[in-house]
Amino acid sequence: MAQIHGCESVEIASDQVRVHVTLVGGMSTAVFQVEGREVSPYSLSPWKPSEVSPDLPGLLRVLRGEFLCLPFGPQTDGPPHGAGANEEWSVKSHDATSLDLAMHAADTGASLVKSYQVREGESAIYYDYRISGLSGSWSYGTHPILDASKLPEGSARVSVSPFRMASVYPGWFSNPDAGERQALQPSARFDDLTAVPLLAGGTTDLTRWPARRGFDDLVMMVNEPATESQPFAWSAVVMDGYVWIALKSPADFPATLFWMSNGGRDAEPWNGRHLGRIGIEEVCSHFCDSVDRSREDLLANEGIPTTREFHAHETCRLGMIHLVASVPKGFDLVKSVTPVGDSTVRITDSHGTQVESSVNWKHLFT
Repeated sequence: MAQIHGCESVEIASDQVRVHVTLVGGMSTAVFQVEGREVSPYSLSPWKPSEVSPDLPGLLRVLRGEFLCLPFGPQTDGPPHGAGANEEWSVKSHDATSLDLAMHAADTGASLVKSYQVREGESAIYYDYRISGLSGSWSYGTHPILDASKLPEGSARVSVSPFRMASVYPGWFSNPDAGERQALQPSARFDDLTAVPLLAGGTTDLTRWPARRGFDDLVMMVNEPATESQPFAWSAVVMDGYVWIALKSPADFPATLFWMSNGGRDAEPWNGRHLGRIGIEEVCSHFCDSVDRSREDLLANEGIPTTREFHAHETCRLGMIHLVASVPKGFDLVKSVTPVGDSTVRITDSHGTQVESSVNWKHLFT
C-alpha cells in the first residue's frame, strides 16, 4: 500500500509500467518507462481528497486516472457514475504484476470484480471488468482522464477510430445558469474532428489539445463495427515523445466520449483550476446522461445501442487495454492502429510514420 496524491493505493509493476490503484473509487494511474524516462499520462486532480468538502461524492474527492462507471452518468438513487466510482473496493487478490478488486454495489445490486495486469516486456495495462448478479438494461463505461496541462497549447494530438456518427452533447453540458461555460454548439453533428461547430460561430479543431481555455465540453463518436482485419477500435493521444492508446471491442463499448475540461467550471471542487484535462471515455451510454435517459434508446433509429441487457445468472466480462509507445520527433495525429499477428499493434500517423508496440490485443476478446 502507498499514499498516492492523498489516497491509499495498491501498486503493481513490471519492467516498463508501474500502476497505482486507489481503494476508494478503484481509480488507477500509472508511470511508464519511455526511452529512459518516466511519463505519467493520467491526471491527478488539482486537489487532494482532504482538501475538499467531505460531503462531495468519492468520485470528485479522489478524481484521477481510469475508473469504471456502472451505471454511466448521474443517478436518482445513487452516486454519479455508480458505486464503483465512489465507494471502497476490497482487495480480492494481489501479487507483483496483478490485482483483483471486488465490490458489491448497493445501487445496482451487482457484484463487481475489476482486474489489472501488467507484463514484463510490455508497456501496457490489461483491464478486466466482470459484472454478475445484475438484471435489466444498464449503461456503463470506463473513464480515463489524461493530463496535458503542462504541454503547449494544441501540442497534444487526439484521434479515434473511424466513426459513423458524431455529435456535440445535445443540450447544455456546461450549464450557464450554474456558472459553467462551454464552447461548442449544443447538438451539432459533425463528421470531422478538425471542424466542429462553435457556439459563437465557426468551427474548432478537437484533435488539438489543450484548447479553448475557460470552457468544458463533451462530444460523442460512435465507432464503426469491427471487421476481420480491424477487430478492435481505438483512441489515441500523442503527447511529449510518446503516444497513449486505448484498445477496446466496439461491440462492448460502442462509443467514445471526449470530456474536454479546461477551466469551464467554477463550483467546488473545480474552482476554475481543472485545466488541460481530457477524458477519453469508452462507453455504452447516451452521452453522459443518466441511465434512465440512456434506457430511452434515443439513437435506436440509427442502430446505436445506449444500454446493454444484463442477466443476473450470467457474468458479463468486459476487456480494455491501455498502452504507451515511444514515437519519433514529428510523429503526428494517429490515423490507424492495426494488429500485427496476435501480440503486436502497428501505429501509423498522418504522415505515414509507423511504430510498433508489443501487446496481446486478443485480451479484449478472451
